[in-house]
Amino acid sequence: MPEPATPATPVTFPPAFLWGAATSAYQIEGAAREDGRTPSIWDTFSHTPGKTAGGEHGDIAVDHYHRYRDDVAMMAEIGLTAYRFSISWSRVQPTGRGPAVQRGLDFYRRLVDELLAKGIKPAVTLYHWDLPQELEDAGGWPERDTAYRFAEYAQIVGEALGDRVEQWITLNEPWCSAFLGYASGVHAPGRTDPAASLKAAHHLNLAHGLGASALRTVMPARNSVAVSLNSSVVRPLSQDPADLAAVRKIDDLANGIFHGPMLHGAYPASLFAATESLTDWSYVQDGDLALINQPLDALGLNYYTPTLVSAADPDAAGPRADGHGSSDHSPWPAADDVAFHQTPGERTEMGWTIDPTGLHDLIMRYSREAPGLPLYITENGAAYDDKPDPDGRVHDPERIAYLHGHLRAVRRAIAEGADVRGYFLWSLMDNFEWAYGYEKRFGAVYVDYTTLARTPKSSALWYGQAARTGTLPPVAEV
Repeated sequence: MPEPATPATPVTFPPAFLWGAATSAYQIEGAAREDGRTPSIWDTFSHTPGKTAGGEHGDIAVDHYHRYRDDVAMMAEIGLTAYRFSISWSRVQPTGRGPAVQRGLDFYRRLVDELLAKGIKPAVTLYHWDLPQELEDAGGWPERDTAYRFAEYAQIVGEALGDRVEQWITLNEPWCSAFLGYASGVHAPGRTDPAASLKAAHHLNLAHGLGASALRTVMPARNSVAVSLNSSVVRPLSQDPADLAAVRKIDDLANGIFHGPMLHGAYPASLFAATESLTDWSYVQDGDLALINQPLDALGLNYYTPTLVSAADPDAAGPRADGHGSSDHSPWPAADDVAFHQTPGERTEMGWTIDPTGLHDLIMRYSREAPGLPLYITENGAAYDDKPDPDGRVHDPERIAYLHGHLRAVRRAIAEGADVRGYFLWSLMDNFEWAYGYEKRFGAVYVDYTTLARTPKSSALWYGQAARTGTLPPVAEV
């Protein structure tokens, strides 16, 4: 086992380690009504007054649809070896049913070809929250049929790109799709029905299994099929048994509800007990768990901050501090007896505590949870209030420190035996940050939202140096 790095020794990564950045379709593409694309739930939600900061939306976003060649050239100049992007379902299959619109698929074919020509490995995410609106009108993720529609869509995209794209991700953060979309309503489609959110979670699991199977029917066997989970690192406020019981409940609702069936073919029994007041889970049909429990080639982990919980004080009042936006509705079904607390330490512009130990703990958990399964960090990053200086340069030393700390945590996990094969910084560039509109900047590349000009921040230069050398540069501006 390698010796842990000290300040005097370099933090060096394995030679084949992927150094990537990630984006999602609705956040960057724009061209919302071009080439046959129809509205997704995020088009509808963001155009609904009061749903996003400043009423902002992704109609233009950062215009990646028209600027993708320049953006790929920028990735190559930075030094990225991989790029994770998502497909807009309604750009490829506008109603969520029927044949593909070839103009939509052609955009992704061109993007993939451009990446490959620059030596950048594409990683495709099929679903990053942008359900075609017509499928939501038919009931959305709480309806079982949506999972079968997703499988058809997965097959279409797999047939189109599977000969050139080796890395595939079925779903990104199904927890957000289910619970922020259908329980708290702070994400599209904006519904506040806790029972429906649990149905959505099951049908997202089913979609993953059906989609993974569909991909494998049309792609070369060498291709990798994965899923990206935003599994929570849930910690107790104290060792009091009531606080530990709160950890178990939130761990079931955040993690076990997805990795249970995906990795082990079963939901936690404690999840059923905790949610029996909302649902009897009768929508879990015979054979569903076997369909969901498809063999995975890798697992994607998204991490930002840990979660600190305790048993709720029945006499306490006030807003929940669970880090998932402001709402009168909780994203945690049947968890009214749990209180969320702000973890101590420095915070990003999102109000999220900076804690690289959480990323290390998450990696080691899934090394135990799924031994032998390669892991990728498919999202990790921070929002800061970045501004150009008088010379037009954008210095973001806070983000460099954040990346350095979290990449050291990844390397520590590798030294302890975890099979982590790549890291995808969130995000490549500033973009539409969902309900926060354009207020929060996660990008390693600064975007002027008036001109849409791109400027690599100092963190992009730092990260590029790490990618080129496989070694973390000092925490200093480049």
